Amino acid sequence: MKKPAMFAGLTLAAALAAGSALAATDLSLWYHGAGNQVEREILVGIIEDFNTSQDEWNVVLEEFPQAAYNDSVTAAALAGNLPDILDMDGPVMPNWAWSGYLQPLNLPEERIANFLPGAIGKWQGELYSVGLWDAAVAVFARKSVLEENNIRIPTLDEPWTGEEFTEALKTLKATGKYDYPLDLGMSDKSEWYPYAFSPFLQSFGGDLINRDTYLTAEGALNGEKAIAFGEWWQSLFEDELAPGTSQSPSDHETGFLDGKYAMQWMGNWVAVKALEKYGDDLLFLPAPDFGNGPKIGAGSWQFGISAKSEHPEGAAAFIEFAIQDKYLAEFSDAIGLVPATSTAAQMTENYKEGGPLAVFFGLSDKQGTLRPETPAYAVISPTFQKALTDIADGADVADTLDAATDTIDDNIEKNGGYGFEQN
Repeated sequence: MKKPAMFAGLTLAAALAAGSALAATDLSLWYHGAGNQVEREILVGIIEDFNTSQDEWNVVLEEFPQAAYNDSVTAAALAGNLPDILDMDGPVMPNWAWSGYLQPLNLPEERIANFLPGAIGKWQGELYSVGLWDAAVAVFARKSVLEENNIRIPTLDEPWTGEEFTEALKTLKATGKYDYPLDLGMSDKSEWYPYAFSPFLQSFGGDLINRDTYLTAEGALNGEKAIAFGEWWQSLFEDELAPGTSQSPSDHETGFLDGKYAMQWMGNWVAVKALEKYGDDLLFLPAPDFGNGPKIGAGSWQFGISAKSEHPEGAAAFIEFAIQDKYLAEFSDAIGLVPATSTAAQMTENYKEGGPLAVFFGLSDKQGTLRPETPAYAVISPTFQKALTDIADGADVADTLDAATDTIDDNIEKNGGYGFEQN
């Protein structure tokens, strides 16, 4: 029999493989990291491994710049053109699930039993997404600087109290050696604000929303404890303990490394650079405790299945394949983020026991606090960012938090409570 033209010149084995590939059903995957070459190469490798590991499914990657990604998904959802597999930032997932962009992710419970809480995305008790990594924030400091100024070095079990932290900043300012004692990253006017700063609010005892009902921010964002947080927050800038909203991105990027800032509130994704600069003198310190426990942000990019996918079993098979420990470790080694499981952590250079970044796994595990798991987060995030910006610039604390609360509550009411039970 004459071979079809497409198979001409192929060995029998190659022809069978080609025929098998042609028979596989395509699964489209949208990815937010166009331009992130290192991360992309690992993802492409996972896709290639999956496609060659079986002959039923063929994942096809489409990439978007991160800044345009969420808008692209929203537009595609309205047009009915969503792919099979989406990646999404953890706190965005509940809004997309509520909006009908996603369907539940059917994975065996034992496959996610060892995952950090921040790498698991659930909405109304159902699993919708799972991530290959998490992230953690710490106080970057130098041991020599703290010892020179008789400042206690905190531990995960004995963090600084809020008072200790503030006094440490004042002590460092009094040396006159630094432009500011602390870099908060105020130039990064993005999801960084709620991710990095709302844990301070929560440590004071406030929150972005009442998590008992998810129907109001009243009392959580504008109560006495939230106002106490806001006053402390404003004092950081009034007392010149941290650069304000006019901070340049270049100062944020290199200020701690250049010695302009004594300490930095920053994430593990830049920890390797700091280690290269300061070596054994560098410390990654836990969040301070302002009275209701030390807290840091949790939840990063995750994979889920779109509601429009006609092949959820194939999409779930890819996601289950992608969350193997070897891939979690590969991502961690390449981009420095926290591996999603303790077993993957032990396979990495930086996060294994005794590794230079192992402290971040403990921070994520013990202090990680998810942003509110509600569709209203799409409004909560920019509202909180604006409130913190205004307070840092000198606005009245109580009035600003009241206005933010009203904005969030109005949005929840207009959307019928986003599926949470109303009295």
